Amino acid sequence: MISGSKNKGYLSKSFGVFITFLITFAFLYFAFKGIDFFGALSIIAHSSLYYIFLYVIIFLISHYLRSLRWRIMLKSVKKDLSEVNLFGSVIIGYGVSCVIPRLGELFRGLFLGKWEGISRSTILGSIIVERFIDVISFAFAAVISILIFPGDLLTEINWLRISLLIGFIFIVVFTLFLIIIIKYEEHLIHTFINLSKKFSEKFASKLEKLITTLIEGLACVKGVKNISLIILISLLIVLAYALNSYVGFYIIDMGDYGKINFGLAWVVMTISAFGSLIPTPGGVGTYHAISIYLLVQIYNFDPQISAAYALITNFITYTGFITATVLMIIIINKIREKRKLPKETFLTVLKS
Repeated sequence: MISGSKNKGYLSKSFGVFITFLITFAFLYFAFKGIDFFGALSIIAHSSLYYIFLYVIIFLISHYLRSLRWRIMLKSVKKDLSEVNLFGSVIIGYGVSCVIPRLGELFRGLFLGKWEGISRSTILGSIIVERFIDVISFAFAAVISILIFPGDLLTEINWLRISLLIGFIFIVVFTLFLIIIIKYEEHLIHTFINLSKKFSEKFASKLEKLITTLIEGLACVKGVKNISLIILISLLIVLAYALNSYVGFYIIDMGDYGKINFGLAWVVMTISAFGSLIPTPGGVGTYHAISIYLLVQIYNFDPQISAAYALITNFITYTGFITATVLMIIIINKIREKRKLPKETFLTVLKS
């Protein structure tokens, strides 16, 4: 019976992975349909090494800012958090998501929890709150895109209006939910758990874990100074992402094919971010499809240069995360070895 249950779980996970890669290849097909793929590669062959280097530097800075924001959020839990461990965990999260989408959030929490001796529920709670902050940041970044676009972006991209509407509804509902949790913490847990137990003990247990996790995550974000710093760093993260998009134009001399500016980079960055809502490894497929569509259909760039832009920027990001993940695990384990602490791997962090 147990064996049958395990097989069922394995088949379910395998099917999920299969669907993910099916979606990825479908988006890649539609992204490059009718485009001279080898022509795009020939453009990439003449890429500027200087701007690739600059792109990588900004890429690393943007994720260092993420680790800095996470440190502020977890400061109330542990004051002397290692910046190396925080940065390494952030990179590992993205690196794992480049292989299996969504799994990265779990592993970055597991690694930091092991490295710093922080409970899993506290780490997971901080990640949920952090992701909510990201949703708010990119929702407002999309609104800025609408305002700076020289035309009607909502008409040009017919799915953008409904996506933003759903996004803002989610923000409002989740914010109210968080306020209720903060205000009626003890009473809420007791009432919700008792009510849910009438329907399912299993569901009640999961709900209790979720509410407890959120409470621990919210407890990390306290104080006007900390909240102000979190907002400021969140703004800097979005700006760094937009700057990376802008530098990406110069890697392949896109200025020779049309007018490029920071406003264009901002729009490409924010709208292509919607692709992350669809679970594909490292945004492969979804990022290409949205970026190429924006550059060709909205900004009238040549399909080949647009494809080259999507390919080179995603390739640098994807390989950057994978390479940095391997390096960070090696570096941190070397540091831990010198301190006579146990090494951690993808298997050891899964153990309680």
